[in-house]
Amino acid sequence: MYDYHPGKLDWIAHGCPVEGEQADEPKVGDFVHDEVVTCGLEDQVGEVGARIESSPFPFGLVVSPGGVLLGRLRSSMLDCDPRLRAHEVMEAGPSTVRPHKSAAGIARNLAEKDLRWAVITSPEGELIGVAARSELEAASARSS
Repeated sequence: MYDYHPGKLDWIAHGCPVEGEQADEPKVGDFVHDEVVTCGLEDQVGEVGARIESSPFPFGLVVSPGGVLLGRLRSSMLDCDPRLRAHEVMEAGPSTVRPHKSAAGIARNLAEKDLRWAVITSPEGELIGVAARSELEAASARSS
């Protein structure tokens, strides 16, 4: 057992102000969209699917009552019995990034994997939002 004492990286990962040569470099957290559809584990897929259809994002995110990210519901997964619960069809534990990561670096990672969105969480796993690869790439090109 040990006592955790937050350090510099924890400070940065929580979006606190920083100084230095890379302080002005665009970060993923600068491009967060927080209007992504969210739901709980027990929410019915039919209801969540209707909200996803009217959303600009092709997915919804499953969160705990405390806001911790638990899974993703891709729109392609929702062609099923609308009475099913989110936990029955979700993709558990999707990959996430922290808001302090470089926009250029995450844009490259997303491009290599042919992904369009980054899911952003706090170090505690709480959902912050999503960032579009296209916006990260554009910001990276402007700052080069």
